[in-house]
Amino acid sequence: MAAMATETDRRVVPAPDRSPSSWGLGDGQAIPWEYAPAPESSEIVTLKERYGLFIDGRDVPASDGGTFASVNPATELTLAHVARATATDADRAVKAARRAQTRRWGNLSGKERAKYLFRIARILQERSREFAVLESMDSGKPIKESRDVDVPLAAAHFWYYAGWADKLDYAFPGRVARPLGVAAQIIPWNFPLLMLSWKIAPALAAGNTVVLKPASTTPLSALLFADVCRQADLPPGVVNIITGPGEIGMSLVTHPGVDKVAFTGSTEIGKLIARGVAGTDKALTLELGGKAANIVFDDAPLDQAVEGIVNGIYFNQGEVCCAGSRLLAQESIVEPLIVKLKDRLSTIRVGDPLDKNTDVGAINSKSQLEKITELVASGVAEGAELYQPACDLPERGYFFRPTLFTNVAQSHRIAREEIFGPVLSVLTFRTPDEAVEKANNTVYGLSAGIWTDKGSRILEMVGRMRAGVVWANTFNRFDPTSPFGGYKESGFGREGGLHGLLAYVRLEDR
Repeated sequence: MAAMATETDRRVVPAPDRSPSSWGLGDGQAIPWEYAPAPESSEIVTLKERYGLFIDGRDVPASDGGTFASVNPATELTLAHVARATATDADRAVKAARRAQTRRWGNLSGKERAKYLFRIARILQERSREFAVLESMDSGKPIKESRDVDVPLAAAHFWYYAGWADKLDYAFPGRVARPLGVAAQIIPWNFPLLMLSWKIAPALAAGNTVVLKPASTTPLSALLFADVCRQADLPPGVVNIITGPGEIGMSLVTHPGVDKVAFTGSTEIGKLIARGVAGTDKALTLELGGKAANIVFDDAPLDQAVEGIVNGIYFNQGEVCCAGSRLLAQESIVEPLIVKLKDRLSTIRVGDPLDKNTDVGAINSKSQLEKITELVASGVAEGAELYQPACDLPERGYFFRPTLFTNVAQSHRIAREEIFGPVLSVLTFRTPDEAVEKANNTVYGLSAGIWTDKGSRILEMVGRMRAGVVWANTFNRFDPTSPFGGYKESGFGREGGLHGLLAYVRLEDR
């Protein structure tokens, strides 16, 4: 039985976070204090000077010997030189995947395939710190996000689909699930390891083999994953990884030996890929851009909503396809909500991605920083009111202050275009009908959020919103068992859950 608290215990109170007037700081002012630096060591990562392509279980140079630099966006220093694949290399990778699928992987029992997926999941967990540090160095995201979100979720997807590998006979009642064959998978730079796991895990579980092309600005975690494949004794050719510019991805898309194409990235490139597979029998999954509405009603718990809003748009520097970049606030509470938001933004720490105290790291590339800067300038030019908290940005690297726009009209570019940066636009509404109309008034349809105490209102709103995922009183929550995908120009098909497995099988009658 726990001991009873003493009188002394009951008199102990935590230090206040607001100062009394007797302190001379002004009644109610926040107590000034600073975080001590808490850098994560980069020594756990051993970077090679040069990386080759991973084809048929081996590291090989590009056919023409070409390379490109992978740059740390927080320091602008080169991390490594990576092989620049050619169309010849793409052909080699597809042929290696085909041999592995027809001669071995496609003939393995689901139970045997599951063993490999379980091994990969365990190795990702064992090497989680190494992957987290490398992901932050290569992409610019804060270490606490890569450590606590990206890597654990990546491992969880392999665990989850390992469980499905020997249960395909029960997954789709009355039907027989057959693998499609060779899958070409093209992933973006905002979640390199997580997007890799979203695609590779279900493909392998269903008996397919893979040719993966990571983004040219973030190839290193995918190439480290190649080492995981070797460590797990994955048969050669089951997973192949080729690196290079966007045209290499299109070489995969149009290759006649590819049976399935999966792409996550911009809507513009998604349209090119859709044209590339038109007229063929290739299966296609597209997860594209978004301009999500985060709707706050007057009965919502504002402090909780503020945290959800901040997580929805400033997580991963706002470089998230489902980011809640449009805040729709009910008119009666917009003023106190904005006050709370500005107060919260003043506490966000921008800086070194490897510092465990950092909330917002580096923008992924110089070109992306320029795009964000141009769109923010357009918001000011069109009459929106700009707010940015005072903070010192590092002298080197691609950094941008968390940004809040008020007095935004739906015609403004910042309300219509995907910025893919830490920029929030605030609009207002009076009634639920107006909220739905404004939320759906976009070419995108990937995600949305609703904040209210009324469960009936949540259910009624969800049924009317044209978004693939709608979060209620939270935002940016993911689970490998839950499908994710969009409508309209946000793409089609689903990843995650049983729906994600369906995207990699051909169903036949029993």
